[in-house]
Amino acid sequence: MTDATTSLSPQDGALHRQAVNSPARVLFASLVGTTIEFFDFYVYATAAVIIFPHLFFPAADPTSAMLQSLATFSIAFFARPLGAVIFGHFGDRIGRKATLVAALMTMGISTVVIGLLPTYATIGVVAPLLLALCRFGQGLGLGGEWGGAVLLATENAPEGKRSWYAMFPQLGAPIGFILSAGTFLVLGEVMSDEAFLAWGWRIPFVASVLLVIVGLYVRLKITETPEFQKAIDKRERVEVPVAAIFRSHKRSLALGTFVALATFVLFYLMTVFSLSWGTTKLAYSREQFLLVQMTGVVFFGLMIPVSGILSDRFGRRLVLVLTTIGIGIFGLVMAPLLTLTSGLGGAFVFSILGLGLMGLTYGPIGAALAAPFPTAVRYTGASMTFNLAGIFGASLAPYIATWLATNYSLGHVGYYLMGAALITLVCLLLSNEEEVSG
Repeated sequence: MTDATTSLSPQDGALHRQAVNSPARVLFASLVGTTIEFFDFYVYATAAVIIFPHLFFPAADPTSAMLQSLATFSIAFFARPLGAVIFGHFGDRIGRKATLVAALMTMGISTVVIGLLPTYATIGVVAPLLLALCRFGQGLGLGGEWGGAVLLATENAPEGKRSWYAMFPQLGAPIGFILSAGTFLVLGEVMSDEAFLAWGWRIPFVASVLLVIVGLYVRLKITETPEFQKAIDKRERVEVPVAAIFRSHKRSLALGTFVALATFVLFYLMTVFSLSWGTTKLAYSREQFLLVQMTGVVFFGLMIPVSGILSDRFGRRLVLVLTTIGIGIFGLVMAPLLTLTSGLGGAFVFSILGLGLMGLTYGPIGAALAAPFPTAVRYTGASMTFNLAGIFGASLAPYIATWLATNYSLGHVGYYLMGAALITLVCLLLSNEEEVSG
């Protein structure tokens, strides 16, 4: 490589070499971390719709309060690329294990502090500012978590099984969502609305510390990945991974960002936006719509391993191309399904179809984004690609969708999804098979 290498001697790698990780330990460690990270993230997303507009932005009218709350939701997506650079740097320089532990701590502490924040009624405008700061911390941690978890799985994977291994950290998304939504459902059943707004909403945030402890215990038991250990032994590590990315891998960074665009837009339309619209404009109760979403997320989780099997057999690129076409078609029918007047039937079909497609695209995306980058900069490259896609695809998706639906129609939200799918499809076709399935 042309990049400056470390000054470590070859013996350093031998001194630090440890026992090989067992497959079960690797897959559980990659899964448990992302489950915790996404639980924390979705707890905030749910609260941003049903809690924060009332407690942190009460001076505004209901629509403005909702938009302001969704704006704080978007902050994390702008923090995530910074987290990708910071944690990616140390992940490529020091190792995957230590960096994953630090990312988990950053996310966990930020989430617990949100549960302890005073509200607008207590400290005024400082309250939403502190909320935004904690949200930034969540994004910073998640920016470093995802890439490391995917590499922990893929860099321990046997030949021909990369997509299967890479889908395990992706399962953390539906599991984390089910835990988050389930927590809010249980609290809604056992508490009055008054008690829930007064203090009950804090429970999921503070209780996440228990999950973090479990995650840390598991992460501290793993050893370094074989591929990164080889990079140490061969003295292939670079001084500034992010500089190497912009110097030698700009094409992979740009294409990967928009290959993941439809994935992000779809997910945050199916979760944050639909929960907001369903409970405010379509008159569903919070409990009704969370149940609808949890049903869809079950199909999200089921389709992730299906996508892993199909990707290892037929190639990630083909699976992603066909699923992206399906997402575009779904954009045409999402509004009619969501607004069907025959009870919750249409909402359930909407959720199952949309989140089922999400599983098919989300399962292969981790391995696809990591594939183009060499080991020495893979943590930084995969993390930056994923999190830049989050800025373009997710950060403002609930806000844009709410604005489109309010000022035009719900059908225009479907056109927005179709546009994202078209961009992703073009970038997939511009990528060669090795760049996505290597």
